[in-house]
Amino acid sequence: DAGVLTEPASVVAKAWAQAEAVAARSHLPVRSALVTGAGPIGLLAALLGVQRGLDVHVVDRVTDGRKPDLVTALGATYYPDLAKVTAEVDVAIECTGAAPLIWECARRASVTVLAGLTGDHAPVPLDPGVFDGMVLGNKAVVGTVNAGLPDYLAAAEALSEASRPWLNGLITRRVTLDRFTDALEKRPDDVKVVVDLA
Repeated sequence: DAGVLTEPASVVAKAWAQAEAVAARSHLPVRSALVTGAGPIGLLAALLGVQRGLDVHVVDRVTDGRKPDLVTALGATYYPDLAKVTAEVDVAIECTGAAPLIWECARRASVTVLAGLTGDHAPVPLDPGVFDGMVLGNKAVVGTVNAGLPDYLAAAEALSEASRPWLNGLITRRVTLDRFTDALEKRPDDVKVVVDLA
């Protein structure tokens, strides 16, 4: 079952590789991480952060249910509101594509990796002070999409080391091939919906 998580985990493995490379160039020790979004990409980003021994903080607007439970089961800290995160973070993995969260990640973290697409290209107000803070703090923002063979190998290794019950918890719903359109209907507790081909 965890095989369906390999592709999203490869994107996350690439995001972590980029974050670590940028941090290393700046001689920045990575001890903590902020992950915005608790969908499949965000939860896998949290998993790989915890596997690295980091203090991981995950933000998602859901207040209870499967997502907070999965984060807590990892040993990470869950917040339904970014304003409640008071911890200093070295790396942010932004998985929502929400413009206000992108700017807040760039303000808070030394290295921010954008792994989510906005989908909405409406203009948003921006405080130019964010850029000043990035320059004065030697901060970096990078984007990531897709992955290569090294990322797939890192993803496979991370998934093989993860708790099987935790990984199974990411798969929240299964639909048969003849009902594949049901998979497109988002439900409040969905994380990863799988279409069974058999």
